[in-house]
This record gives sequence, C-alpha cells and structure tokens, in this order.
Amino acid sequence: MDALVTSLVAGGVLATVVAVLRARRAATARPGGRPAEAPTGGPHRLALGDRVRIRQREYVVSGTIRLVEGDWSWVQHLLDDESGGRRRLSVEDGPELELVLWTAEPGATVSPGAPTIDLGGRRYTWSETGQARYTAIGETELPSAGTMRYHDYQSGGAARLSFEAYGEEGWRVASGDLLNPADLAIRPTTEEH
Repeated sequence: MDALVTSLVAGGVLATVVAVLRARRAATARPGGRPAEAPTGGPHRLALGDRVRIRQREYVVSGTIRLVEGDWSWVQHLLDDESGGRRRLSVEDGPELELVLWTAEPGATVSPGAPTIDLGGRRYTWSETGQARYTAIGETELPSAGTMRYHDYQSGGAARLSFEAYGEEGWRVASGDLLNPADLAIRPTTEEH
C-alpha cells in the first residue's frame, strides 16, 4: 500500500512541476505574442497591396513577415508610402492587441545586450530577447524562410527600440511608436483574403 501511495504522490508532484514549467514558459514567451492557432482579423489579415492609413499618412503593404517562437506568433507588415519611404507595422496579440509602427535607424551605432541604451535623446530599457522562425512574402529582401534573432527595448509608455538579425546578417536597428488601433484605417484590395 505504501508503494502505491508513494507512486500517487510522486505522480501528483510531477504533474504539478510540469504545470508550473508550462506556466513559466508561457509567461516568458515573447510578451504580446499570440498562440499560433489563434484566429486573426483586422490588422492580422493585411495582405500584399492593401492600403493602410496611419495617423493621416497612406501606406501600401509591400511585404509580410510571419514569425513563430515556440507557441507564440506575430506578424510584421512592410509598408511603403508614396514618397518611397518604408516603415514596418508589427501586430501582436496578448491580453490586448499591440501595434507598433517602426522606422529604420540605419545610422545607429548602438548594439544590443546592455540593460539600457541611449538613442535619439531617449534612454531605452531592455524588455525581451529571443529567436524565432519566419516566413516572408512580397518585397522583404529576405529569403522566403529562416530564423531571426531579436532584442527589444522600451522607453516610457509608447517608445520602442528593436534590434533584429535575420539569418547570419548583422543587426537591423529600428525605433518604434506604440499605436492605438484607432490610429489605423485599413482598405483591403479585396473583400476576402
């Protein structure tokens, strides 16, 4: 009888440990990500050629990068404006939808890894680091699939700083602004994607 009780208690402890480890993994997964199987809509459904108005400026979706890290996924849409400028819109779900409009910082001389980084008169604090698999379509200047490493930083409530390296390339630096979903107006090229 003692062996049976010991086995039951050990099994219960093991199940508890597994549940705690899964909860910790979920808590440390890329915050703002969403389960890979979650239904999508709104900015998640943007497609090549769709038009997006963000804060009174019009963009066309020219490429999309879908990223998966463990059980989480998010998407980045490359947006071109009429003057030839390019921005990036990241779309992440979590407790709330998170939209960030990114601007490349090609002249930045900073590198990721430090707890804080100063750039453009702001001090950014490290928030997360990881590696994801990606697939790319459209004009992304990337192979159609591969891996991406990232380091993300925040400043205040809405300012972001991102370092991304696709495959073996060096770091791409971008500063970002957190958007309110009301800042976007989407005009799809077709009714259904």
